[in-house]
Amino acid sequence: MMTDIERQPDAEGEYREHLERSATVWDRWSDWYSMSEQDFEPIREDLIGHLGLEPGDRVLEIGCGPGVNFKPVLDAIGDEGQLVAIDYSPEMIAKANARVNENRWENVDVRRADATTADLGTGYDAALATLSMSVMPDVERTVRNVRGALTEGAPLGILDLQRFQSGPLRLGNPLLARFLRWYANWNVDGDVRAAVDDVFGGYELLGTHMLGTVYTLKAGRTVE
Repeated sequence: MMTDIERQPDAEGEYREHLERSATVWDRWSDWYSMSEQDFEPIREDLIGHLGLEPGDRVLEIGCGPGVNFKPVLDAIGDEGQLVAIDYSPEMIAKANARVNENRWENVDVRRADATTADLGTGYDAALATLSMSVMPDVERTVRNVRGALTEGAPLGILDLQRFQSGPLRLGNPLLARFLRWYANWNVDGDVRAAVDDVFGGYELLGTHMLGTVYTLKAGRTVE
């Protein structure tokens, strides 16, 4: 059974403030997520294709939003597979459950949980996080928590945002960071790619998009 907020972080006040702000921000954007769904659909589906999902797999999705990834994941894992999807925004959870009910999917379990501190369980054959890891209040702890839920060799696929990486556009990074913090409660102190590199011991950069501000990567759990 997944339980929420059991492993408390050290800086509890700051952590809780960021977490609750995320819930507020994403509740606000839940009615407008279709724009993001359309813009990122080819990138999301390409990332899911790189996970090598097979019928019967058990998949964990971090920050599922309104469930935009459910269908391509379920197409890959079939009726015998299972998708466990978590999010912290009550409105996103409501919309994800509505999508599940509308499509009569019986192998999707949508739960409200904090991906950083919740006991996610174990035995997942893959994990997926699209536009969610960089808004976590503690990025590295979230990556470590997800890694612990994966079976040996299981992949983690991430689609996320980053600052401009090269050229004169880097001058706009402070403005970009402020915008993303307002728009999505982006964790300006977090570094998703560095956290994945540290926790998984490396990753494969699958591609970059939108002037390098959007990227996809895949990492795999190995035996320590």
